[in-house]
This record gives sequence, structure tokens and C-alpha cells, in this order.
Amino acid sequence: MNDRQADSLPAPARLPPELRVYAVGDIHGCDGQLETLHRMIAEDAAKAPEPRRVIVYLGDYVDRGPDSASVIATLCLPPRFGAEAVHLAGNHEAMMLDALSRPDDQDAVMLWAANGGAAALASWGIDLEATAPERWAEAIPDDHLVFLRTLRRRAGFGGYLFVHAGIRPGVPLDAQDPDDLLWIREPFLSSTADHGVVVVHGHTPSRDVVVRRNRIGLDTGAVYGGKLTCAVLWSDRLRFLQA
Repeated sequence: MNDRQADSLPAPARLPPELRVYAVGDIHGCDGQLETLHRMIAEDAAKAPEPRRVIVYLGDYVDRGPDSASVIATLCLPPRFGAEAVHLAGNHEAMMLDALSRPDDQDAVMLWAANGGAAALASWGIDLEATAPERWAEAIPDDHLVFLRTLRRRAGFGGYLFVHAGIRPGVPLDAQDPDDLLWIREPFLSSTADHGVVVVHGHTPSRDVVVRRNRIGLDTGAVYGGKLTCAVLWSDRLRFLQA
């Protein structure tokens, strides 16, 4: 058994033999931890035999943490270490875009501001109290806005489905409500149903990674003093990298 297999666990689903997937949990502006995690992924990828590598970011890049702008700038760069990058939307990106697109809607503006949006705005040099909501979008770089507006809701590889929050149990995958993919907690988290895929998600923070036969939860609360987690998935194995 090689070193990489020795520290791995049996996975609840399989990937094609030529594919290795890195799934990154909720970042929330924690740019330092993201930089460290990227170095760890690069070290793993350098030893990986699979010719195809994909990094799936599970959403919630902004809000609450120290530097949302830096995180978005990093994710706008070309994919690293020969990997493809898939960027999924989180509910915090949805709140941000809602506030930026409807600055005259006080409910949308205050919802985002109250859920970490003030910290995100500050990272782009925007003073929440001194700058009118109508001016927020013009202070954010165009490439950052394009990135945020073109995020995907879901991605599938092998026996895994990657989404931000989860899915509605009992609803066919192709009929899922897009809002559920961003926001759902229950009844998804407690469901023991076979979804036909193993759902890899973030959104609901916990102290440790959650591995069930039908889901893997990767939000380990980086912005609350926890670790930023990446699941490494290949064949029928998995391991975790944490910063």
C-alpha cells in the first residue's frame, strides 16, 4: 500500500480511474487559509497518477471573513497545477448579487449586509455607511462581477453530485429547485435516503467533516475559527486536506 492509500478512507461512491477531484468547502473570505490549502492541493496533485484533475469549489467565497475580494481575485485566476476548476454558487453569492442588482430594495440590501456583506464590501474598499447601495457594484472590479454572475449551481462526476447546500430528498435530480441547491438544510441533512448519488456539499458548518453513505459535508467553519477543508476523491477512496 502506498502512502496516499495509507491515509485514505473507503469512499461512499466511485470516480472513473482517470479522474481525481478536489472539493473545497466554504471559504468566506479566509484568503490565508485558501492559499495554504492550495499549496497542499498542489503537493497532492504532483504525486497523483490520475491524468485528469478537477477542483470543485462549493460556494460561499464571500462575507464574514477578512478578505472576500482577495478570495475572488484568486479564484478568477487560471486553474492551478494542470487542473480544471469548477466554481459553484453559494447562498452568500446569491445574497450579494441580489443586493447589487436591486440596490433600491432595502430588504435585499439589509439581508446581505446583516449576513457578512459589510465585511465583504470593506474588502473592496466600500464603506457601508458612507456609500449608497447604488454605488456598490461600480466599486467592484468587472472581472469579479463576471465571475460571480457565471457561477454554476451543480456539477457531477462519477457517483458524486457537488452542490452548495444539498438537495431535496425524493425529488429527481433533474427537477431540483435551484434555491434548494443553495439554501436547504432539512430535510436533507437528516435524510438517510439513497439519492442515487453521494452529495458533496458545504453550507452547514460543523466542527468536523461529515461522511455519510449519501452525503459528505465539507463546511468545517473556517470563518468561525475552524479549518478550511478539501476532500480528495479518487477511485473508491477519499482523504481530507485541511488548513
